[in-house]
Amino acid sequence: VTGASFFVFSGALKSSSGYLAKSSIVEDGVMVQIPAEKMDSLRQALKEMKDFTITCGKVDAEDPQEHVHIQWVEDDKNFSKG
Repeated sequence: VTGASFFVFSGALKSSSGYLAKSSIVEDGVMVQIPAEKMDSLRQALKEMKDFTITCGKVDAEDPQEHVHIQWVEDDKNFSKG
């Protein structure tokens, strides 16, 4: 599990790259590169406030290297109060 100050989602990953998706740590955030069609699905999930999972790693790998889970949680109004 990784906490981050920000996330960047890029829909510019080419299908010819050989990756399902790629993630990397950038300063104190995370950048996730995904194909354009996956970006459309991500946008729709965010609009509908639905959980979404991105599987990262090589297309031909037996086991994916990692998953990026976007999970909606209850609003905690007492967080970082003051």
